[in-house]
Amino acid sequence: VTVDEFALLQRHYPIVFSSGGEPVPLALMGLNEGTNAFLDPTGLPHDPGIYIPAYMRRYPFLLARLRPDSDELSLCFDPTSGAVGEFEEGEALFNGTDPSDATKAVLQFCEQFETAGQRTSAFMQELKKSDLLMDGEVAIQPEGAPQPFVYRGFRMVDEEKLRELRGDELRKMNQSGMLALIYAHLFSLSQIREVFSRQVQQGKGPIAAPQPTPAEA
Repeated sequence: VTVDEFALLQRHYPIVFSSGGEPVPLALMGLNEGTNAFLDPTGLPHDPGIYIPAYMRRYPFLLARLRPDSDELSLCFDPTSGAVGEFEEGEALFNGTDPSDATKAVLQFCEQFETAGQRTSAFMQELKKSDLLMDGEVAIQPEGAPQPFVYRGFRMVDEEKLRELRGDELRKMNQSGMLALIYAHLFSLSQIREVFSRQVQQGKGPIAAPQPTPAEA
């Protein structure tokens, strides 16, 4: 996801950061591998009113650099998506040899996404420079469960380090808008329990490990 979306995303998804050397912000759509609590198997949202990240909405289109020696980006599409081809219905991509209005709109959307991606990269560089990221962990223990379900494998902002930043550093973050983005991320983490509840309601909840049987005396 991009930083331009944080304000909207925090109301629906937990915003976390990927592990690894170059972390990126992610909208968490499920807590177990292969599980999506927001989209059905066909890719449609269970709740039509929920916000869908721009990364998904731009598909099957994207901007790509076709030549390594040039900064020029070209509009490309995934030919396996089945969304682009010779159909009797739908919007034309070209009027003669010129791009149609639909293609121009797609191009503009992808350009906006690319620009937002650059702002996101700058935000992540500042976050790393401030050394505010830590390994994340959340434990959820449903009523009646003998043990909590523990989720790891993501990164999050360390609130203790954030509180200990010098005043001039915080002022700089506030003026750049970075501080608001950090708090949008922190506020969104409460949605992790909501994702867990969604999974349980959809019959996709985690299965508790069997407890060992006490040995007989």
